[in-house]
Amino acid sequence: MINYNELAKWAAAALVVLCGGLAGHYAALGMSPVQWAGALSAVLGSVSLAVTLHVWPATAKVQGQQQRD
Repeated sequence: MINYNELAKWAAAALVVLCGGLAGHYAALGMSPVQWAGALSAVLGSVSLAVTLHVWPATAKVQGQQQRD
């Protein structure tokens, strides 16, 4: 069964592919410098999201009861 973490990683990878594909498609049609900057920021944002989801440590599950002071 797929868990939330795997789903988030696959969704982030799909977002990177989608943003890159759209940016490449519209770049082939011709874009202004402002549109290039927007496409670049969209691709970098999606890549940073994918890297963050991949690198971020999972929360550690507590084994047993926590001790209090």
